[in-house]
Amino acid sequence: MRGDEEWSTVAQLVRAAAERYGEREAVVEGRTRLTYTELGARVERAAAACMASGVEPGDRVAVWAPNTLDWIVSALGAVTAGAVLVPLNTRFKGAEAAYVLDRCRAKLLFVTGTFLGTSYVASLRRAAAELPHLEQVVVLADTAPEDYVTWKDFLAAGEGIPAERVRARADAIAPSAPSDIIYTSGTTGRPKGAVISHAQTLRCYAIWSELAGLREGDRYLIVNPFFHTFGYKAGVIACLMRGATMIPQPVFNVDTVLANIAAERVSVLPGPPTLHQSLLDHPARATHDLSALRLVVTGAAVVPLQLVERLRTELHIGTVLTAYGLSEASGIVTMCRRGDPPETVAATSGRAIPGTELRVLAAPGEPGEILVRGFHVMRGYFEDPETTAATITPDGWLRTGDVGVLDEAGNLRITDRIKDMFIVGGFNAYPAEIEQLLGLHPDVADVAVIGIPDPRLGEVGKAYAVRRPGATVTADDLIAWSRREMANYKVPRAVEFVPELPRNASGKVVKGELRRVAGHSWG
Repeated sequence: MRGDEEWSTVAQLVRAAAERYGEREAVVEGRTRLTYTELGARVERAAAACMASGVEPGDRVAVWAPNTLDWIVSALGAVTAGAVLVPLNTRFKGAEAAYVLDRCRAKLLFVTGTFLGTSYVASLRRAAAELPHLEQVVVLADTAPEDYVTWKDFLAAGEGIPAERVRARADAIAPSAPSDIIYTSGTTGRPKGAVISHAQTLRCYAIWSELAGLREGDRYLIVNPFFHTFGYKAGVIACLMRGATMIPQPVFNVDTVLANIAAERVSVLPGPPTLHQSLLDHPARATHDLSALRLVVTGAAVVPLQLVERLRTELHIGTVLTAYGLSEASGIVTMCRRGDPPETVAATSGRAIPGTELRVLAAPGEPGEILVRGFHVMRGYFEDPETTAATITPDGWLRTGDVGVLDEAGNLRITDRIKDMFIVGGFNAYPAEIEQLLGLHPDVADVAVIGIPDPRLGEVGKAYAVRRPGATVTADDLIAWSRREMANYKVPRAVEFVPELPRNASGKVVKGELRRVAGHSWG
């Protein structure tokens, strides 16, 4: 049965998982171990608290926090109360988060206290943005500033709402209603919100779980960030469907990954190729028992054939799969199938998932723009009909902006990105957005950013900048300034000052020329 037909909504899925998997372990976080029954009860409590705080069906509720049990409970609680979830990137600085909160008119925000040495609360307050629609900020911690509320106090406020009312609210959600808005930066440099429905989410990730072979009792280490479709949907949603145990890991740290795999007998480890590469190359790998690992799903970058073979031979992982997706298509477009040869897994992102169509605007075997059509294509960007019309054709094809080649068997190989996007350790970095931010520096007259190869992160940004007359800003100055003004993965790792940028007749920067120059200096 299709996922959307079996569960209808994410709220129904949570309830069904609690009933079906009862005493099975649902979430492990340090010493905290929750069963599916307990997780279901916590989600209902969070939903009651959302209702008590005035959240109505269709209201946007944002979560700005790392991978934790609190993220899972607050997000699923909001969705169960009929709200539309808006996950915020944990790498965002205050102003970046405030832009999305303002753009979607979020009514409620769940925010972590401190993460990686950053106080998110202070960062948000510093942004001092006018957020008239934001009625309440809940700090997922024991303390909160005067005008914010703690997680404990927030939950206590919902105790007066009876369970029947929470269930009635959940039952009233339509499968076609939006379940989340995933904000993705585009070529314009400003994040745009892809609106995805309950039915789309459920149908997609039932397919993902089936193709991946996720099983009841699997122990799934979720390193992919929850704010990303891959972490939340191929992670939390897929585990709820199959009765797998979620082990959220807030920070990507190879030592912690190794320790978790050994201590928790982890069997499933999706993530970017950099994660698996660093695992294989870790000097202490042999001292950890990794024998329970059986399933790896990767993507988001080129996957070396050697990596696939090493995972199979050195770690004896039975299933290694690659996939391709984008937020605008619910996070999944193509996927390899179990039993595909290693060459297919390494060289391609697999075939279109059931129920979807794939087209490449080029002659067979030639690279062209990838177009996708199917049930998983977003209904549009949130309140942005113009950009939606430019992205989805009148007959329903989504222009991905990615360039690829289809082989005779229907396997897709991504070759380039029209949108110039590059991927830094699994994070999508958009030159236009970085260029906009760098352009705010008082000493920068003109700037262009490209991705250059990096042995550790896959790719990193390199900026070509033109100084304002009389300015003496150095590369180190600009990089240090960038670290204060933008998320870490966006920060250019190299800056080259040039007298002028190469432009074509219509005034657009010729990125190909910059890449050619960079190729000579970095080759």
